[in-house]
Amino acid sequence: MSKEQAAQHRDAAQAEQGDGAQLGTGTTAEAEEAVIPELVIISGMSGAGRSTAAKCLEDLGWFVVDNLPPALIPTMVDLGARSQGNVARIAVVVDVRGRRFFDNLKESLADLADRRVKRRIVYLEASDEALVRRFESVRRPHPLQGDGRIVDGIDAERDLLRELRGDADLVIDTSGLNVHELRAKLDAQFAGDEEPELRATVMSFGYKYGLPVDADLVADCRFLPNPHWVPELRPFNGTTEEVSNYVFNQPGAKEFLDRYAELLQLIAAGYRREGKRYVTIAVGCTGGKHRSVAVSEKLARRLSGAGVETVVVHRDMGRE
Repeated sequence: MSKEQAAQHRDAAQAEQGDGAQLGTGTTAEAEEAVIPELVIISGMSGAGRSTAAKCLEDLGWFVVDNLPPALIPTMVDLGARSQGNVARIAVVVDVRGRRFFDNLKESLADLADRRVKRRIVYLEASDEALVRRFESVRRPHPLQGDGRIVDGIDAERDLLRELRGDADLVIDTSGLNVHELRAKLDAQFAGDEEPELRATVMSFGYKYGLPVDADLVADCRFLPNPHWVPELRPFNGTTEEVSNYVFNQPGAKEFLDRYAELLQLIAAGYRREGKRYVTIAVGCTGGKHRSVAVSEKLARRLSGAGVETVVVHRDMGRE
């Protein structure tokens, strides 16, 4: 090799090293700028409102990916981390349409936990009756029913998702919710830039329509006289001043509200210590129109005054 060739070879090597150093510097800077995005996994029963939940989060500025195979969730998080903060919040819809990949979900969740990715699981469900009614209204088969009936597909899906439901951070029963009420619940959980310490849903319901399956706490107002039997109050509901005044003028009503609000403050403190961020408080009466509605409204105001972000849902009001 001539001296000229050796010099050229040396210069090329130095240039290559320089390029490598620059690449390494860029990679380090890129790593320093990488911000692991917040992740929400939306799942649950087909027909329970996953699409509505996804659209709601998209409207709130989340980057939403529908029907992503679970094995690709960590990859999606990596891509978000490389976006230099442009994709700070990712919502992924995972359901039985990707059933070939569903077994990978547990491994993906374990991978995310090892990397300390902040993730939440939102699980949407509804009663068999509500799901059958929704599938029949759109004349579509259930994804898992095969040659059987819609209820066969629903049963198969519940079995498949049972473990995921147990791991969920937030369970929402949409049986008695319309689209606007579901969006209101999700807005309360995800709209704020800064997460409050605790978020609460206060839900009135009627015992004759069944207990809310997503309730964490249940209070029974049937010990109070029923405005239903007062002819001039029967047409109204618990949001009106007339019914509310009637309910809280009954013996024990104000004391019940005071004591239960105090109990909730104690429970809320425990939830915060345990890292629980969402709670659904169900308040029931016979029909879910008068007593439970009035108490729910007052209770929600108490919780809001105590610094708990609260949304009120009247599940059965108007069903009679």
